Amino acid sequence: MRGGAVVHISQGGSMPKPVVVDAMGGDHGPAETVRGAVSALREHGVPVVLVGRAGEVRRELVRHGAAGEIDVVHADDVIPMAERGADAAARASSSLVVGCELVRQGAGGAFVSAGSTGAVVTCAIRGLGKAESVLRPALAVALPTVTGGSTVLIDAGATSDPTPEMVAQFAVLGASYAQLVLGVAAPSVGLLSIGSEPGKGNRLTRRAEELLHWLPFRFHGNVEGHDVLAGTVDVIVTDGFTGNVVLKNVEGSVRAALTMVARAGIATPGELREVAVRYDPQTHGGAALLGLDGTVVVAHGSSRAATIARACAVAHDLATGEVVTRIQTHLTTEPAT
Repeated sequence: MRGGAVVHISQGGSMPKPVVVDAMGGDHGPAETVRGAVSALREHGVPVVLVGRAGEVRRELVRHGAAGEIDVVHADDVIPMAERGADAAARASSSLVVGCELVRQGAGGAFVSAGSTGAVVTCAIRGLGKAESVLRPALAVALPTVTGGSTVLIDAGATSDPTPEMVAQFAVLGASYAQLVLGVAAPSVGLLSIGSEPGKGNRLTRRAEELLHWLPFRFHGNVEGHDVLAGTVDVIVTDGFTGNVVLKNVEGSVRAALTMVARAGIATPGELREVAVRYDPQTHGGAALLGLDGTVVVAHGSSRAATIARACAVAHDLATGEVVTRIQTHLTTEPAT
C-alpha cells in the first residue's frame, strides 16, 4: 500500500472489520486518540486499529496497559491541523492517507479522524472515492432539539463553496441519513436562509430552493437560524461554510447559556449537566461524511478520549448497518436534481 507497510489485521471469521483510527489527528494527538481507541475496544466492544507513528502510538498503548490488544499500522507523516486539503492528500505517508487506504483495501470497515476537516475530506475522496452520482460529500450531524428529537444539519463543514446542485444533493444525503439512521419515516427538509419566505437569500440559496422543490422528499421551504434547535424540520441543509459556523455557534451558545443559568442559580447542577451532555460533541462523537464509497466519521479537532471512543462507536454502527450502501441505493433510485 502507499505510505507504509500493512500489518496483518486478524478478522477472525465473522468478526466485524475494525474501525481505523487516525492516532495522530486532532489537537491532542496520540495521548487522547489512543486512550479513546482503548476505551472504544474495552467499553464499547468496537474493534480498532491505530494508524500513526508506531513508536509514539505503542508507548501510549503501554501506558494504558493495552499493548498487544490493538494493532498498529505505521505512518511516518503527521498532517498539521492548519494544512490545506490538496496539500494533505499529496503526503502519501501520512496517517490520514494510510488510514483511508486501509479502509479501501478492506482491512478496516470505517475510518475515524479528529484531524483537519479539509484534509480528512480531501484524503477520503482521493482514497475511498465518491459514491456513484455524488457531486461532493457532506458532513451530517444530528443536533438535539427542544422537542426531544433530532435535526440533521448538513453540510456541517465538508464543502464550503458548493454549487446549488450540490446543496440539493446534500439534502438527499441528509434525508437518507435521517431515514436510515434516525428512523424518520418521511423526513422533512428545510433550506437555511435569512428568511422563511420563498425567494429569500443569496444566489446560492435561491437557486437551491428552486431545485429542492423537485426532489423526492417533503420540502418544508426556507428556515432560519432560530429553527436549528426548534425541531421545525428533520433536516436542515446549507453550504459547508455556513453549516460549520452554525454548528460551532450552537455549541458555544449552549455553553454560554448554561453558564449564565448556573450563575443565576435557577437550575440544579444535575439539570444543567443533563442539558450540557446532549449538546456536547462527546455525545454524538463526530459527523458522518456522507457521499463516499466508504464510512468516515470526522471528530471535533479538540476531541478528548471519550469523544474519540464515541466516534469509533458511531463509525462501527454505520459500517455494520451498511448505511453507506443503503444511502447509495437511495441516490441511484431517486433522482438527486
